Amino acid sequence: MSKRLDDFIHDNRDEFDELEPRAALWDNIESQLTFTEETEAPKKRETKTFSLGFVLRVAAMIIMVMGIGFVFYLRNEKRPNGVDLTAINPEYAKQQMHYASLVKEKRNELHLIAKADPQLYKEFSGEIAKMDSTYKKLNNELKTSPNQERVLRAMIRNLQIQTEVLNQQLNVIEQYNQIKSQDENKNI
Repeated sequence: MSKRLDDFIHDNRDEFDELEPRAALWDNIESQLTFTEETEAPKKRETKTFSLGFVLRVAAMIIMVMGIGFVFYLRNEKRPNGVDLTAINPEYAKQQMHYASLVKEKRNELHLIAKADPQLYKEFSGEIAKMDSTYKKLNNELKTSPNQERVLRAMIRNLQIQTEVLNQQLNVIEQYNQIKSQDENKNI
């Protein structure tokens, strides 16, 4: 069959060469191609949309990552300087918390009294500030110390001394106020 087609093309070659397309035909085809490209271009610029399922999965992942980060943040917030005191020694951790709360309570009492006699408060707060700076140094040392239990004991001892000093200061202020009130009563 291929031989017959070749023979037909060979016999009618002259007739194929006589027929040429008109010149305007190519311009017409080109204008249609340009028109088609211009109409397809806006279709490519369409905005991409996401399915609801995809958006919900992304939102769930973001919430989960934020939740995990928040949990780690809260765990580190409970630890002074990022060190877990209960991992060092649970009993010492309880003592540290107890004395730290006592010191805070006594400082609040001392601060309330400061309004009555600011000069006396200034003297007392200077002593407490020295001890507090030592406590902060120990607290910073706790992270890197090879013997954390020893540093924790020193921190507890510091808090005990602060509590004793604050108690003495409060007693002095109380005695001072009693003497002052007795003097006022005598003058009346």
